[in-house]
Amino acid sequence: MSIQPGDRIPEAILQYIDAGGVHKIDSLTLFDGKKMLLFAVPGAFTPTCSERHLPSFVQHFDSFRERGIDVACMAVNDPFVMQAWAESQSVPAGLRMLADGNADFTRALGMAMDASGFGMGTRCKRFALYAEDGVVRHVFVEAPGEFRVSSAEHMLAEIG
Repeated sequence: MSIQPGDRIPEAILQYIDAGGVHKIDSLTLFDGKKMLLFAVPGAFTPTCSERHLPSFVQHFDSFRERGIDVACMAVNDPFVMQAWAESQSVPAGLRMLADGNADFTRALGMAMDASGFGMGTRCKRFALYAEDGVVRHVFVEAPGEFRVSSAEHMLAEIG
């Protein structure tokens, strides 16, 4: 079963790259004591993810920050792919690009999907969740092939 409003964020290790190199971060550290919006995509550089999903959050990043909300993007990719994707998409500083290379966090959230038919193995469903101090307040999972409820615009409307 996938994570639901009222659930606490599960613990897993994610990776990201910044000017200091590759870093590991515990999901509890990422979420605890913060207002956090996490959106996840099936894969960096894939069509909907690159043309619509990530760009919606890049465009509205300042609107989230004005509300005191941190934003992170996650995919079952390695941190080098996530960094290259961030650079290609002009991701602003502060929008953290998280790699869940082995899908550990994805599985803990109950968001894993089998994309073997597309040659992609285990991937993450397209979703967005908003949590406060590690407790999920909103979670929206897209139906296969859709991009609607996990957009930045939808999340801004839901969070208020």
